[in-house]
Amino acid sequence: MRIRRWARAVRWYLRELTGEAEYDRHCERHRRHHPLAPVPTRREYQALRTRHQEARTHSRCC
Repeated sequence: MRIRRWARAVRWYLRELTGEAEYDRHCERHRRHHPLAPVPTRREYQALRTRHQEARTHSRCC
């Protein structure tokens, strides 16, 4: 049981570190707020996120 718990913790950490969990949270939010609209693919989400970050340059330090 301890190994399974440890493996889940490592999996959670890696998903948070790589941003994979962020896409999943976005999909859940999108389905909840826009139930009839199609969910963007991971590639579409990354492009949208990049455009959003580039448009908000004042929020970055560098």
